[in-house]
Amino acid sequence: MFLLLFLVFLIQFFTYWIFEPLASFLEYVLEIKIFPIVALIGLVFLFSAKDIEQN
Repeated sequence: MFLLLFLVFLIQFFTYWIFEPLASFLEYVLEIKIFPIVALIGLVFLFSAKDIEQN
């Protein structure tokens, strides 16, 4: 059990260590503050589209 917990902790640590610089860089470049607006526009566009398969 402790070996499994250690392995999970190790995987999480290395995942954070590898992807955290990339995530912080993308957050800085893309300005995540505008992401909710972009996501809302995308969802409205997605669900307001007409049915493609009209028989």
